[in-house]
Amino acid sequence: MTLPILYKLLALVAIVALGWVVGRLRWLGDESADPARVLSNAAFYLFAPALFFRATARVDLAHLPWGMLSAFFLPVVGVMLGVYGWQKWRAGLPGHAGAPVAAPAVRAITASFGNSVQIGIPLAAGILGEAGLGLHLTLVSMHALVLLLVVTTLVEMDLARAHADGAAGLGQVLLGTARNALIHPVVLPVLVGLAWNLTGLGLAEPVDEVLQVLGSAVVPLCLTLIGMSLAYLGLPKSLAGALTISGIKLLLQPALVLAVAWGVFGLRGLTLSVLVLMASLPAGSNALMFAQRYRALEGETAAVNVLSTLAFVAVAPFWLWVLSLLH
Repeated sequence: MTLPILYKLLALVAIVALGWVVGRLRWLGDESADPARVLSNAAFYLFAPALFFRATARVDLAHLPWGMLSAFFLPVVGVMLGVYGWQKWRAGLPGHAGAPVAAPAVRAITASFGNSVQIGIPLAAGILGEAGLGLHLTLVSMHALVLLLVVTTLVEMDLARAHADGAAGLGQVLLGTARNALIHPVVLPVLVGLAWNLTGLGLAEPVDEVLQVLGSAVVPLCLTLIGMSLAYLGLPKSLAGALTISGIKLLLQPALVLAVAWGVFGLRGLTLSVLVLMASLPAGSNALMFAQRYRALEGETAAVNVLSTLAFVAVAPFWLWVLSLLH
């Protein structure tokens, strides 16, 4: 791993540590004030929507490489659905009855959503060069759009089922799911951004500047929230869940992307490297924002963020070695 990428990882860990100190010393208030949730709501309802709207309003839909995108997102969404189904099955077993309704969806997004910006961009630029960075940014442009739309639909359907009375039919559940998913603070700006994109009008420079400034707050805020959540909630009683999800994110997901991209789509060389490295990135901080939004597994998700980021120092060279064998 190159020094610039290592420095980037250390910077992320330092910001998380700063958030932990802020939470540990209760600089923003004690548990009754719930400052972590206040900051999380600011990120979820203000800063992240600006980021997602701007990203989708500016993406070049006419020139997207759909084959490459399919080779990445089909196995990644498969991992998400697999983890979700596995967790739904576990929730029905004895001893798991008290788990939060949103827990399967939270674990699913944590196991599949990578840190594609803070770590992914310097990794692609430093190892794969300008051409690799261009391909990586293409994946980034669709990353939140695809994964957050899928997981939001899953969690809203679970919540609609849980809140519906016994007489509620499938139509009512689906209607409630669709309504809550469409007005969701992640989904709505993505859809509005896509609609604006299709008009071909572009964003006026002052509007684009405002959105860029708002969106730039997401990264440091989410990293600080990871540390604050660990300080307020502590590590989960058992790290088994966090270690399992970290293993799925760092090892299983890139292995599946490699198999699909190589064996099904016939991708080789630089494109294959971009896809596998993107899939191997540690869990993104957006997963914690999602967990806090639905009040489920915040401590475990924060632990996955930290553990997977630290483990990535060893995992990245491993996947680079695997890719070198295929070239």
